[in-house]
Amino acid sequence: MKIEVDIVKGFQDYLPPESLKLEEVKKIIENCYKMHGFVPIETPVVEFDELMRSDNMHEDEAVSDRFRLRDRAGRNLGLRYEFTFQLARIFKQNPNIIFPFKRYQIGHVFRDEPIGAGRYRQFIQCDADIIGDSSIKADTECLVLVNDILKSLNIKAEIQINNRKLLASIIESVEIRDVWEVMKELDKIEKIGEDIVKMNLKKYADSNKILTLFKLVQKDISFFRENKFDGAEELYSLQKECSINGVKTKFNPLMIRGLAYYTGNIFEVKQEGKSSIAAGGRYDNTVGKYLEKHIPAVGISFGLERLTEIANIAVPAQPKVIILSINQDKQSVQLAKKLRKAMISTDISYDKVGKSLEYANALKIPYVVFIGEEEIKKGKFKLRNMSSGEEKYLSEKRLITALS
Repeated sequence: MKIEVDIVKGFQDYLPPESLKLEEVKKIIENCYKMHGFVPIETPVVEFDELMRSDNMHEDEAVSDRFRLRDRAGRNLGLRYEFTFQLARIFKQNPNIIFPFKRYQIGHVFRDEPIGAGRYRQFIQCDADIIGDSSIKADTECLVLVNDILKSLNIKAEIQINNRKLLASIIESVEIRDVWEVMKELDKIEKIGEDIVKMNLKKYADSNKILTLFKLVQKDISFFRENKFDGAEELYSLQKECSINGVKTKFNPLMIRGLAYYTGNIFEVKQEGKSSIAAGGRYDNTVGKYLEKHIPAVGISFGLERLTEIANIAVPAQPKVIILSINQDKQSVQLAKKLRKAMISTDISYDKVGKSLEYANALKIPYVVFIGEEEIKKGKFKLRNMSSGEEKYLSEKRLITALS
């Protein structure tokens, strides 16, 4: 039987140089997480399907699009579609975790959803969460973290903020009862446009109420504070704390985010005219559900592939140097060990010089070190810069310094 060799739709391979950039972006994000005091955790890719289901009658698309599995024992399982729902299980099984618990996780998640440009069924999610801290400072920390990551990746983007309680309060203030359904319609504005959304809203409100609603959402935060709208003070405090920390934010009263679980301040990072590159918010009713306790939580999440695509960073070559052994294998191996100990990515070639140089050029390896009889006699190594063609004879110590 002839086998069709192809990749499954919705999945993808990453090969150099894309894989090198992906890895570098991941390192930068992970370093930012650590610098802000977040600690890593790891969780299984497979969970019981019942733990993945939403408690809410309004199930998010991510939940409904989960991959379902069954093991040999007939148990209903599934592939994780995100990390947040796993936290509820973790805290049930580890109730003595010390608060606040600042954790990060970078790993693969899976969604059995329609594919399209930039949409895949397997992707790498980068999450950071603060559990057990209900203060606005915890919300702010997430946005300071986001801001630092964007700067480290040289990405220019806008951090938008809103509050779910405020949005519900705005809708209720114009005496519209079906708050949930109205939010679902408002969430479609970017996809289908304001005019169509207004038409769809006529199922829940008359034209005057719809007109009043859209006039209200044009107001700034100060208006909602003065008129005692629920959630306005939280949002104002977040904006104020962000300003103190040098983080610019923009109030977007029509931002919705995950309808099923966000409870307070929500955030989204967007490039002008493009889709979201990061999002998060406060979800105080999720983590403690199996403990039947109220455990406050707030977090932010990135898609690694999306950030890698737009990151403007220099990707270190790997390997950084290749040693050309010209019948000097022992000395070449010894030098390679010393370079690697100095954290310099090193390879060795035992081929002929011409073939080895072709290989270095093809892989864009920036430096080549020659070790032959002449180098052994001089007690120095010849280092060639493959970009400029410049060559130098250097002692071992100076060679390591130059390559570092």
